Amino acid sequence: MTLAYQYILWIAVGAVMFTYVIYPLLLQLLAIGKKNNDVVYDTASPPLVSVLIAAHNEEKVIEEKLKSIFEGNYPVEKIEVLIGSDNSTDKTEEIISALASKYSNLKLTAFKTRTGKVRIINTLAEIAMHPILVITDANAIFDKDTLFHLIKHFKYNKIALVDTNMLHKGLKKEGISYEESFYIRGEVASKYNEGLLWGTMMGPFGGCYAFRKEYFAPVPENFLVDDFYINMKVLEKGGWAINEVKAVVYEDVSNEIYVEFRRKIRIATGSFQNFFAFKHMLFRFNAISFCFFSHKVLRWFCPIFFFLIYICSLLLMNHNMFYEKAFYFESFLAVLIPMDYFLQKINIHFRPLRLLRHFFFMNLAIFIGMLKAMAGVNNSIWEPTQRNQ
Repeated sequence: MTLAYQYILWIAVGAVMFTYVIYPLLLQLLAIGKKNNDVVYDTASPPLVSVLIAAHNEEKVIEEKLKSIFEGNYPVEKIEVLIGSDNSTDKTEEIISALASKYSNLKLTAFKTRTGKVRIINTLAEIAMHPILVITDANAIFDKDTLFHLIKHFKYNKIALVDTNMLHKGLKKEGISYEESFYIRGEVASKYNEGLLWGTMMGPFGGCYAFRKEYFAPVPENFLVDDFYINMKVLEKGGWAINEVKAVVYEDVSNEIYVEFRRKIRIATGSFQNFFAFKHMLFRFNAISFCFFSHKVLRWFCPIFFFLIYICSLLLMNHNMFYEKAFYFESFLAVLIPMDYFLQKINIHFRPLRLLRHFFFMNLAIFIGMLKAMAGVNNSIWEPTQRNQ
């Protein structure tokens, strides 16, 4: 059995190292010397675009959001903005209605009962009039040229989905915003390189992305992560998915670790829903399956790998000094996680400890999300993360 435990341990270590370290580095190496296309539409004749927003109680950000769309450099007459208000109980609908008197191509659909983001997006996509759809969150603020840079790639027929470059504002040392931003920056780099190399970007961030309406497939109404589902459907149908770093949007990043923990549980639950829906694509043995397995599937199963590493180290510690030291080191790391909490209480912020704590809770959220997905999800009703934490 000792040999079996060693095999299990090193396979688990290899899986963790591959998805978090080797795979991103491999993408960087393969992308050296490659350039994204710089095609642009004539600014006088860009394509027609429908912008879709699902909103619930977004009074803090919705006016700034809509102004960033209509006051950008993309021709206003080329845009329609469709907002589905999911039974908002604050001033969200009042603000939208006031702005609709100024912008005739702004349309509000008010849902009188909580419906869920997926049903709203499915509804808005069906009534959207234009061939390019942009799905965006209420708190993702556009730059002046965001839409131009986002849409320019659709001049190439093979490109079916384009993600934006999410830049974060409101970073605070007291919470986890720096750690969350650090993690997301790494994800942006990997997704950009996937798109650059093979057109196989593994999921937009959801805050803002564009795709061809002809590739849209209605998202199952109980799914919690619609953007990844839409992305995988695009790839399944043969379209390319890429990231455009010049298409900048600004979003406040989570700062409260327990608020972010709940959000990541929801995302993880939706991720496993998507895993069950698209697991067949792992057996295509092409660039899509390689990226899907390396970037997503391995990472989603990392909580299991960490558990196996710890248990196997424990079972092997009496057989080899290396495994004994490994077990004590892993236990030491576990002790450091609550230490960051107590240091934070006395206003001491040690970034490596905060990063370790953030990483632990991220993987715990993935594990809980796995269990929730296996138990079944009834609907996609959500509560927006607190804005400007």
